[in-house]
Amino acid sequence: MTGYSATLTVNGVKRSVRTYPMARLLDVLREDLTLTGTKEGCGEGECGACSVLIDGILVNSCLVPLIQADGAQITTIEGLADGAELDPVQRAFLERGGAQCGICTPGMLMAARALLVRNPAPSDREIREGLAGNICRCTGYTKIFDAVRRAGELMRAPREGLCSGLEARQPESWRRLSRSMPKAAGCRWRAVRT
Repeated sequence: MTGYSATLTVNGVKRSVRTYPMARLLDVLREDLTLTGTKEGCGEGECGACSVLIDGILVNSCLVPLIQADGAQITTIEGLADGAELDPVQRAFLERGGAQCGICTPGMLMAARALLVRNPAPSDREIREGLAGNICRCTGYTKIFDAVRRAGELMRAPREGLCSGLEARQPESWRRLSRSMPKAAGCRWRAVRT
């Protein structure tokens, strides 16, 4: 096949794809890399179901051409868990019943994760703003917001332990994601470099 050759680091693994330069990142992830956790909802960047992190920034993968993502660090829903150990956001959504049909769930989890890495103790207003680009047609958002608050609690415990040298309490998936996120000042906010 003729086309554009791109190299992406997806969930910590360097991957090469050869396709059209304007192929949507969503399609490359789902079809070329068989990472089907990222969902297509509207295909227009309105619903957030296809949300992924590119270099730590939340984006709608249906709007990103492959050529724009070439060389980037991409985190999909499959990259949140560390083997059998669920990410705190995944655990909280399970505990609090934050998922219904599952179409919006991957994007909602990615948006929640991006929010909580920036601010592990968001107010209700900040949660609404952080998830504003994600639409759920099944719930009234109450359980989703409860899950985000719970995930923040789960994430704060290991982060606060970092100052005491308890790096082992931090899951590998969090360390991978944290390396790509901007760092704020203060011991409580630093990520462990491994």
